[in-house]
Amino acid sequence: MLNFRHLYYFWVVTKEGGFARAAERLDMAVQTISAQVRELEKMLGHQLLKPAGRGIALTEAGEAAFARAEEIFQIGQAIPEQVREAASGKVARLAVGFSDGISKLAAHALLEPILATPSLRLVCHEGEVQQLLAELAMHHLDLVLAGQPAPTNPNLRLTSERLVQSPVDWYGPAALVRKADVAEFPQSLNRLPVLLPTSHSALRFSLDRWFETEGLQVRIVGEFEDSALMALFAARGLGVFPVSQLGASDLALMHGLRLLGHADGVAEEIHAIRSRRGQHHPLVTQLLDIART
Repeated sequence: MLNFRHLYYFWVVTKEGGFARAAERLDMAVQTISAQVRELEKMLGHQLLKPAGRGIALTEAGEAAFARAEEIFQIGQAIPEQVREAASGKVARLAVGFSDGISKLAAHALLEPILATPSLRLVCHEGEVQQLLAELAMHHLDLVLAGQPAPTNPNLRLTSERLVQSPVDWYGPAALVRKADVAEFPQSLNRLPVLLPTSHSALRFSLDRWFETEGLQVRIVGEFEDSALMALFAARGLGVFPVSQLGASDLALMHGLRLLGHADGVAEEIHAIRSRRGQHHPLVTQLLDIART
């Protein structure tokens, strides 16, 4: 098995930039630390450190080892505080994963009812759906919000339900909306700079079909994975953009945006995906109960 003491010495040497500084930090002899690192290299079968001027540098193998060591010891440093918090019973922790394509404005609107929970510690992760589902299955996350349901996979033991099917509207900065003829919407989109979600988003697929149905050939000036970032760029005058009516409830945070029109037949879906253990998390239960109503 991996000797974590040897790994720790290697991690400190790398963080400090050399054996002498590591020895000073650990209050140990340089020779002792050097011997421990050599034992780690022997166990792994690869050289991790190499001379570089008066100091040391990581080999390619060392970079891989350091990246994992960094994760391990950062988690280790957080354990005492998390144990104290858990023992006190004062912290309400909720870890939520957001898939890349989901509207962050809509996700914030869904989470808003629990944000006033006393001693809340909200941990948010963003990533590819498959990566987040793996984290959920290993109980590193309590809930995943995604633009599609969980795939059928009995090994993952996940459940999902559609929380939202929210109609989509178009907004833009006041200057651009005033120039457009609202009565001609959606044809007016052909004369405006357009911001869209990236192809990661299920909403983008629906919008592309809507453009085709309406005979639109829009000029795309920006694509965003984060709807909040897209709204921010729109508010600064870059273009007009689509957002679900649920997500639009947060647009008041961004001054100067005006409603341009309604995208008939287009809706954003948000699915809540849980593991079996997550079904009993009180904050997850509260969120889903509110969303259903």
